[in-house]
Amino acid sequence: MSGSLGERWLEAAYRGAPWLGLLRPLEALYRWTVARRAAAFRTGRRAVWQAGVPVIVVGNLTLGGSGKSPLTAWLARHLAARGWRPGIVSRGYGGRALHYPLWVTRETPVAECGDEPRMLARQTGVPVVVDPDRPRGARALIEAGCDILISDDGLQHLALGRDLELVVADGRWGFGNGRCLPAGPLREPLSRLDTVDAVLVNGEPAFSPPPGAWTFRLQPVRWRRLADGEARELAPLPFVCPVNAVAGIGHPQRFFATLKALGVTSVPHALGDHHRYTASDLAFDDGRAVVMTAKDAEKCDGLAPADTWVLEVEAEPDAGFVAWLDQRLPDRHRIGSDG
Repeated sequence: MSGSLGERWLEAAYRGAPWLGLLRPLEALYRWTVARRAAAFRTGRRAVWQAGVPVIVVGNLTLGGSGKSPLTAWLARHLAARGWRPGIVSRGYGGRALHYPLWVTRETPVAECGDEPRMLARQTGVPVVVDPDRPRGARALIEAGCDILISDDGLQHLALGRDLELVVADGRWGFGNGRCLPAGPLREPLSRLDTVDAVLVNGEPAFSPPPGAWTFRLQPVRWRRLADGEARELAPLPFVCPVNAVAGIGHPQRFFATLKALGVTSVPHALGDHHRYTASDLAFDDGRAVVMTAKDAEKCDGLAPADTWVLEVEAEPDAGFVAWLDQRLPDRHRIGSDG
């Protein structure tokens, strides 16, 4: 959701505002629709396409940001390091192309592919395909030589069969008030967690996570100047503080808190998730540098001032989760892959 009304509703849903109780009749209708759709795939009334290679879904139950994309990027790099040839298939939220499947590169217009797929292509170097028809996108990746697929934000896209389902939750907000749309932030009931393979919480949980959940953290790794791609270490800072900090992500305050922890004093500018930037959004008249997230940066080429810096972060999962994953997916080098 975007815009101030959507943002206010999402905050209310996570905080459990009492007035959302008025929407419970609509929630009941939504839950019935979700259950009916899931039953159609489960019973064969709607087709599920099996890829013939392992498929890992990385998704969430809630609206709003959870750190899912950095975890997807980590997973792609980890699989490649273990000898697999991974590919990422995405719906491409926020983009619209003339033809699908759309192969995403660093030069693909965000208006066609969406911000997150282009960010993933840049961060991982693995093939990324956008297609509203995920089985069709998955087939394209397999035909190109991928032997394992990651379905980004694919938990609710049931037409593509899957071998592992990973659910990501934000450590601060969790699952909100535990209710489905529009009375809460959930895309599916919490009972859906009983059927997934793993739950990963971004940061130290401020709620009671499901038993057996792992945590991961988003670790800042470098600064990148947007104009020319020059990389700098985290310290010393490559700019003078204070800065204008912009964030059009699900939970902008998380980004601002990260900046503070890095010793960056800033004037925060929180925008809606997947905000469509214009030059006026970044036309600050105070001469200060601008800092932003990697996802925002994908939409700001040619729009941002010269002194604009991107904070690159990487997911660091618990060692227990990494061991669990490696047990479920053997090393391709070790099993004699030709990769």
